[in-house]
Amino acid sequence: MLLTRKAEFSASHVCVNPAWSPERNQEVYGNNANPNGHGHNYLLEVTVEGDTDPVTGMVFDLRELKEILNREVVDPMDHRYLNREVPPFDRVVPTTENIAAEIWHRLEPAVRRPNARLYNVRVYETADLFVDYGGAGAGH
Repeated sequence: MLLTRKAEFSASHVCVNPAWSPERNQEVYGNNANPNGHGHNYLLEVTVEGDTDPVTGMVFDLRELKEILNREVVDPMDHRYLNREVPPFDRVVPTTENIAAEIWHRLEPAVRRPNARLYNVRVYETADLFVDYGGAGAGH
């Protein structure tokens, strides 16, 4: 069974590799390399896979999942400039791909149960752009 919960957060970032010249960053990241940064209203979908508990009828307690999402993702990332305020983005380019991977690494230990595990993290940067992180790509 798959269970998905959504959360939202707003954050700003700039995509630059400090080892590159401004011209190279502009070539690779385009307008996302603007040194003033830019923001997004991110939509996060977190999917947990597991067996339905025969007593509770739940795969995972939805209140607890919401608390985990708020503690591990929303509270530390909402209304933040990721490059300056949210490690590891002070040293890792905060692309949507890297944001999804970081969210996975924050959530996976908190969600892991004997009968449930984190299955997928989907991060929408815009309505028509999202990244899925999970499965074999997530290291399991």
